[in-house]
Amino acid sequence: MFWDKVSGIYDLYQLINFKANNGAASICASYISKDDVVLECACGTGIMTEKIAPRCKRLVATDFSKKMLLRAKQKLRKYKNIKFRYADVTKLKFRDECFDIVIAANVIHLLDDPDAALAELYRVVKKGGKILIPTYISQEANSSAKITKIFNKMGANFKNEFDINTYRRFFAERDIDAEYCVAHGVISCCVAVISV
Repeated sequence: MFWDKVSGIYDLYQLINFKANNGAASICASYISKDDVVLECACGTGIMTEKIAPRCKRLVATDFSKKMLLRAKQKLRKYKNIKFRYADVTKLKFRDECFDIVIAANVIHLLDDPDAALAELYRVVKKGGKILIPTYISQEANSSAKITKIFNKMGANFKNEFDINTYRRFFAERDIDAEYCVAHGVISCCVAVISV
C-alpha cells in the first residue's frame, strides 16, 4: 500500500507544507472543547492529532495505513487521551452518534466512494456536533498541481482534485450546508465545517 510505503518520509512533506497543515489543524482544533469526544479519520502520522489531543477529553485517531498509525502512536505517546485504531473511513466500526466532533482530514479526494465516507461521518457524530473535512485545494500560481502529479506517480491515486469552487460544489450537490475556512500554504487546505 502506498501510504505504508511513504510513512517513514511523510513528515518531510508535512514540513514542506507546514503552514497549510498547521493552519488547517489549528482551524479544526478551534472547534473542539475540553469535554468533547473526537474521532479523527485518516490521521496519518499525527500532525492534526497533535493539535487536537490537548483540547479534547478523548480522541480516537484512525487510519487505513497501519504503518502511518504506528508512526503517529510513537510520536504522540505522551498523550494519554488518544486511542489509535485501524479503520476504513467508509466502514467505521463505531456505534451511532458516539462522537461530538468528527474530522476526516485530507482523505476525501482519495476515495472511490466519498459518499460512503460522508454517510459514516454523519452516522457516528452526535446531533448538535460537527463534521470537519479539511481537503487540499488547488489555486492558481501555486505548485499544488505539480505536487499532486508527483504523488500520483508515486502511487497515491487521487480520485479528485478540488479548488475552492469545486469543493463547495461537491457539498452543494449533496445538499450539505457547510462553512469554509482556508489555510494557505504551498498546497492550501480548505476546511469544510458541517454543523449536524
